[in-house]
Amino acid sequence: MGTELIGRARAGDGEAFRVLTEPHRRELQVHCYRMLGSFQDAEDALQDTLLSAWRGLGGFDGRASIRTWLYRIATNRCLSALRAAGRRPAKAWDIPGVEPPEPTRLGEVVWLEPFPDALLEGAFPVPPGPEARYEQRESVSLAFVTALQVLPPRQLAVLVLRDVLGFPAGEVAAMLDTTVDSVKSALKRARAGLRRRQQQREPAPEPGSPGEHAIVANFVRAWETADIDALVALLTDDVFVSMPPLPFEYEGRDVAGRFCAALFGAGRRFDLVPTRANGQPAFGAYLRGPAGTRHGTGLYVLTLAGDRIRAMTRFENSVLPTFGLPRSLPE
Repeated sequence: MGTELIGRARAGDGEAFRVLTEPHRRELQVHCYRMLGSFQDAEDALQDTLLSAWRGLGGFDGRASIRTWLYRIATNRCLSALRAAGRRPAKAWDIPGVEPPEPTRLGEVVWLEPFPDALLEGAFPVPPGPEARYEQRESVSLAFVTALQVLPPRQLAVLVLRDVLGFPAGEVAAMLDTTVDSVKSALKRARAGLRRRQQQREPAPEPGSPGEHAIVANFVRAWETADIDALVALLTDDVFVSMPPLPFEYEGRDVAGRFCAALFGAGRRFDLVPTRANGQPAFGAYLRGPAGTRHGTGLYVLTLAGDRIRAMTRFENSVLPTFGLPRSLPE
């Protein structure tokens, strides 16, 4: 059946090509996202991958599977994008009426975007290879994707292909047109770089578990009532707040509380609409205005540790449609 489909696709049958590639589309999109850290850039890379595969199907020799061949194309498309240095620049503070506290530091990965959980369905159809080191949920978390972004491009590609997807070293070497020794060396350096940025934390509760529901309910209650004391009580001592593409980052419960207090200043109040991003609880935030208007101001993604919130990432309202959320709520 595969040989017949390939033959039909090579002859220009678009439906045959779709049948060949569709089972891998979601996982390729997630692969591009891990490498690029941006949902929009990943979508562009996926489209480039499928177009390149359609045009280059005559060169597919069958020695590797269609899946491996597509990963080779996608990985190299992402590497080209990373080397092009056309990433989103940092933005200046632009939240009217809010004066933020002095940031702890300025972030590096200002192009980071969230990935909707709804699009993760079907993204892991093939169990990872035996050498994979990361669980599927961990491998799409914001913390992991952010840590990947600071690795050199070749190291990033090798780590994702080997430790996330579990491809054998020989297949990775073929994908990247290099040697097995070069792959092993890049993987060793990538693992060391990742370890320097990762910290041991209490694990998050399982998605949909009573523990997660309890934290989320308490967060929503505190946020919608602007109860700073209740909100701060939910945070770990070393909680981390970031807001790409704004570079401002805050570390520590005290400064995170002051940042939230600034958001709630001048009587600003919000309604939250739940969703999920990167395997984590997330919320569209809508600012209550006069006459019942509620305009979307952004998306917040929570990273949990035990029964506390250890990170909160705010994204701009431009990401709301990706999650099926409206720009404003009805009166």
